[in-house]
Amino acid sequence: MTKFLFLFVLLSTLLTAQNKKHILLKNAIAHIGNGEVIENSLISIRDGKIDLVADARLIKIDVSKFDTTIDLYGKHIYPGLIAPNCILGLQEAEAVRQTSDYAEVGEYNPHVRSLIAYNAESKILETVKTNGVLYTQSTPRYGIISGTSSILATDGWNWEDAVIKADDGIHLNFPQTMQRHGWWAEPKPSDKNNKYTEQVNELSTFFSNAFAYYNTTTITEKNLRFEAMKGIFDGSKNLYIHTDYVKDIIGAVNFAKRFNIKKMVLVGGKDSYKITKLLKENNISVMLNRLHDLPELPEAEIDLMYKLPYLLQKDSVLFCLQNQGDMEAMNARNIAFLAGTAAAYGLTKEQALQSITLSSAKILGVDHLIGSLETGKLASMVVSEGDILDMKSNKVILAFINGRTLNLNNFQNDLHKKYSNKLGIKE
Repeated sequence: MTKFLFLFVLLSTLLTAQNKKHILLKNAIAHIGNGEVIENSLISIRDGKIDLVADARLIKIDVSKFDTTIDLYGKHIYPGLIAPNCILGLQEAEAVRQTSDYAEVGEYNPHVRSLIAYNAESKILETVKTNGVLYTQSTPRYGIISGTSSILATDGWNWEDAVIKADDGIHLNFPQTMQRHGWWAEPKPSDKNNKYTEQVNELSTFFSNAFAYYNTTTITEKNLRFEAMKGIFDGSKNLYIHTDYVKDIIGAVNFAKRFNIKKMVLVGGKDSYKITKLLKENNISVMLNRLHDLPELPEAEIDLMYKLPYLLQKDSVLFCLQNQGDMEAMNARNIAFLAGTAAAYGLTKEQALQSITLSSAKILGVDHLIGSLETGKLASMVVSEGDILDMKSNKVILAFINGRTLNLNNFQNDLHKKYSNKLGIKE
């Protein structure tokens, strides 16, 4: 009864505060996102940004100066979670082809922008927002160069309203030295990719032409593909290279060095823990794919995937977590629980949280805006009754994007209430 009373009072307060500009959140356990925890916090929101983060035991504050004050005693407050390398907003129903808009015809599509395909009214966005995921890197798929991704909020009127960084990077699926067959339930033997050299040469030719175009001072005829590639040569865009295994990673690193790529990010990186020295020497960060997976080799430790974050952390490689694969749009809401697994296999809770907040923001180049609860950043945060990384105690009750209170209801909750009422099931 006390819980429902708290939620009722909270909702009433927030509805009153919707048009107010200065909000104080007090007494919550604040997980800053950079490893710091404030047990009894004061967080102030003014005009969509954080203008105060402090320990309530160390300062005095006049609450009368605030339009709204919300007491969150015993609750946990976190930076908004980030789901990188995802087709959130680009797919609604896997079984209905017309609702998927994340891939284009052709192999070389750097000019294809996921940004303008982003559906801000997606029902799936409602469900991930409910679990604290406030930002995503909307990412195209397939081909050799899939296209250009962008960073967007999971709440907004349209893509123009939701975007916080347009066209952040190009996504390249690097050729593999080995061809892998079957799937996880029925794996089949791998064999050598006899076209590997041919594929790399073809890719090199494309990059060489794009680089020559970049260095041309007078362009007589604009090439949309090469125009999109300019950013990876001048350092304004990341080059996200998707590959997993040692030989392919080494090949990708050498390829990036050959064309003087300034910002390379390794996506996938199952074998990245084996070559951390190479990654550090070349300032390459890693987006680790889903940890709830099986290792590739039968002789590997069964919990190897769970330990990958710890293995990179101990060697000081910057990394974040992502959840690419089957049903990835809807499964983006579970990214907090991937971090929870990492916390159970070597990382501290705060290090695990950082892998889905501040580290993601650093890799995406938006850490000056989001990723941690720090003064001057956007007021994008979530409040949970328990540990957000723990499936049992996680319960997000409040969220803000740019200081705006979010509606955390979704159609799944509506259906649950509808049929609970019909069957007379009490909560």
